[in-house]
Amino acid sequence: MKWTAVGIILALALTVLAGCGKNASTGNGSSAGNGTPAAGDSTASGNGQSTGDSKVTVKIGADTTFPPFESQVNGKLVGFDIDLITAIAEKENLTPKFSTMNFTGLIPAIQTGQIDVAVAGITIKKSRMAAVNFSNAYYKSGLSILVKKELAGSVKSLADLKGKTVATKKGTSSVDLVQSAGGIKLRQFDNIDDAYNELLNGGAAAVVFDNPVNTNFMKSHDQVQTVGDLLTGEYYGFAVNKDNADLLKKINDGLDQVRKDGTYDKLFQQYFGDTPGKVTDVVAPSDAALDD
Repeated sequence: MKWTAVGIILALALTVLAGCGKNASTGNGSSAGNGTPAAGDSTASGNGQSTGDSKVTVKIGADTTFPPFESQVNGKLVGFDIDLITAIAEKENLTPKFSTMNFTGLIPAIQTGQIDVAVAGITIKKSRMAAVNFSNAYYKSGLSILVKKELAGSVKSLADLKGKTVATKKGTSSVDLVQSAGGIKLRQFDNIDDAYNELLNGGAAAVVFDNPVNTNFMKSHDQVQTVGDLLTGEYYGFAVNKDNADLLKKINDGLDQVRKDGTYDKLFQQYFGDTPGKVTDVVAPSDAALDD
């Protein structure tokens, strides 16, 4: 009995030592495979929080069919919105990670956490503010009518398009405006380029869409022109998840900084020249939002 007890004690001691050696082998006290990113991993989340000096990765969704704000050239994202949000991210120690999707999928993607921010020349509207938060406004736009030059003399307003077909992009404020006018046949496309092709091919009498995009298209297509006055005045903002107040603050703070250091003016001049649209003062989304 005496030797059996000693053997048991020795066996227990060896077991304890083996267990200690196993814990020490991890080095950082973390168990592998638990799905929790290590401290300092900048790809952990886009919630505006960082550990130490590391940058936080922010997931940004963009609709690349909206030049000169967003487009894709040789596989690379380019445009005013892309450069502006990148400059803001740099000011706020954030790393942007871009993905592309259709415009109508952006707000649902924010709500489900697929992305943290959406950049797509998004008009600040009260209905959208029920689903997402918006940054302060960074561009003042408006809708315009684009027609072939042979119709320029007979079309000056939406009233002149009664009974005709108008093409535009799904899910945009253009849809709301044309539908509210009444008496106009509306064709909606996922991609604004398809709406422009519909106009060029004679399937639509006009495209009603954001004036800077219409103007950009007109520069490379001599057969079309904008007509009449701007139909609306509206502001663009960056859309952010409603549960991410910290990230929203960082974007607004970064926007203030790029205005003050001249980056905003430089980018605006690069993409728009001396055309209207610059927002030089702080315009809160509550002051900018369109009624529906």
